[in-house]
Amino acid sequence: MIGFILKRILWAIPVLWIVATITFAMMHLVPGGPFDREKKLPPEIKANIEAKFHLDKPLPVQYALYLKGLLRGDLGPSYKYLGRTVNDVIADTLPVSMQLGFLALLVGLVVGLSAGVASAVWARTALDKTSMFLATAGISIPNFVLGALLIQLFSHQFKLLPPALWEDARHAILPAAALGLAPAAYIARLMRASILEVMDKDYVRTARAKGLGFWAVLWRHVLINAISPVVTILGPLTAALVTGSFVIEFIFSVPGMGQFFITAVTNRDYPLIMGVTLVYAALIVSANLFVDVLYLFIDPRVQME
Repeated sequence: MIGFILKRILWAIPVLWIVATITFAMMHLVPGGPFDREKKLPPEIKANIEAKFHLDKPLPVQYALYLKGLLRGDLGPSYKYLGRTVNDVIADTLPVSMQLGFLALLVGLVVGLSAGVASAVWARTALDKTSMFLATAGISIPNFVLGALLIQLFSHQFKLLPPALWEDARHAILPAAALGLAPAAYIARLMRASILEVMDKDYVRTARAKGLGFWAVLWRHVLINAISPVVTILGPLTAALVTGSFVIEFIFSVPGMGQFFITAVTNRDYPLIMGVTLVYAALIVSANLFVDVLYLFIDPRVQME
């Protein structure tokens, strides 16, 4: 397994290099520059600013300097947050985004698995139909619409929870719910279908024939095999939570990387855009690696080559 992990880490290097290269190219192919939206600057001052950030050099030279900085772990200075580097901004905001992502993933897994198991156990009952209806609605409603509805309902209507900021546990409930309920709906439908499929397997019928009770069969034989499809989507699900957090962080004024990323795009802060994109790519690669390793413990029949 150690060899497999090392091999995946080595494969991650060219993946991140490709992401960094594509992002760099896209930033510099967009018409205009990061200081064009400022009030009209004298040509001398604008030339000095561009020289400070190496924007006066040819693109191949800028690209070489960018890669040189990446090898040192230096993502460069921010164009808009003067006196701060991209490393500083990410160091301050990444822990917040990771907390929000973890809470949203927890909401998705707890709510989704619970609803999926309940729907499968009491299939074709009112509980099942209601659960699947809510799951379909949860998948259909965008998270920014759900976030606005949660703010209207729990902050303005009933005044139970704060609508924004990130100060204590109460401030995390609404953004985590807005980000995690859509994945929960998808997990619920997937878990229900997987359990119903596993229940028809021969080894489940054999376990029942041996006299095991329904709940014993469910916990010992059904769930351990039915959960594999959910584990499979954890990597893409993490990616969806990461990208979805951009809008949610902006709506709820959460001081995470997503909010800074949107501001960076608006301000054309090239180093910050490239740095945040690269960090998100690294998180997604790490999540997929974690899922692949987790598979080995859930299903020993899986061979990692």
